Amino acid sequence: MAQGMIDTAAPANPAISVEALLRDDLAHGDAMIGTIAPIMRHLLANDEHSVFSDEIVAAVRGMFAHVAAQVLDELATAAGMPDARDHSAETLAGLIEGFVAHTGFLGHVHALALEWQLTQRLQARLSLDPVLSPLLQALIASSDAQVATTAMALLAAQARFAQNQRRMQLPLDELPGDLLHSALVGLRGLGGDDPELQDHVAAAERAIRSRYDEGRSRLGLISRLVMGMGAGATAALAVTHAGAGMFLSALALASGQDREMAILATNEAQVARLALALRAAGMKAASIEEQFLAFHPEVTLPQGFEQLGADQAAALLARSATYPGG
Repeated sequence: MAQGMIDTAAPANPAISVEALLRDDLAHGDAMIGTIAPIMRHLLANDEHSVFSDEIVAAVRGMFAHVAAQVLDELATAAGMPDARDHSAETLAGLIEGFVAHTGFLGHVHALALEWQLTQRLQARLSLDPVLSPLLQALIASSDAQVATTAMALLAAQARFAQNQRRMQLPLDELPGDLLHSALVGLRGLGGDDPELQDHVAAAERAIRSRYDEGRSRLGLISRLVMGMGAGATAALAVTHAGAGMFLSALALASGQDREMAILATNEAQVARLALALRAAGMKAASIEEQFLAFHPEVTLPQGFEQLGADQAAALLARSATYPGG
């Protein structure tokens, strides 16, 4: 799409032609999205194909292994063996296989790996701090004590996210509520027909749930801050000001997409989706061009893009693929 967006001549009816161009590019992007989950599952399940694995596949595999290990650690503690950390490879593999088979779980973990890759790229190219963005710094200095406290909590959570991603880890308390439930469903499956083991499983689940608070997770804190900004949330739609994490959440909220899809939109193969998402969020063409300078400086918006309404962009997105589409 990069060349198409750059080279397209001005059409007789720009609004209609731009919509057709973007719809076509979005369809190509949709076709790619439909292949993500099955390909990722294949790579995760077949070590002999590791030659095709990149840092994203390795990170996804590592995060799923960490989730499974935490579940088994909790089960060992409930069984009175808190130091038992040498878990059966077969049991670990079985849990991971179940998690990977869950399309939403796979999509979320994959998206986190993509977000971290994006964060590193922005740091390398634009010197954007992966933990403390200018917007977060401003929120920490807010005169509203609640906003400042939440922003400080996010600063700590973002630092943990960076550390966890470097280690290819994903703490249970950072999972969205529905995916934590999915992880616990996997735990329940370990109980089998053994009443004593079932009791240990139930105790482990209670312990995990008792400590869980989605609102204190990194994504929960970001959502609270962005939604609390009201009309000022447009400030979070400038990635160099907000940082990748807040930008992606703000884009998802403002464009009516899942956060996973907003993350995927920043991929170089999804530039039409990014342009439409920013337009659906209400941004003007000039502001969208500024974001493209940060993400894809070689890409130019098609002539007539400014004639495309936010409602038209939102309608195109609504008819496109969902993520990960597997």
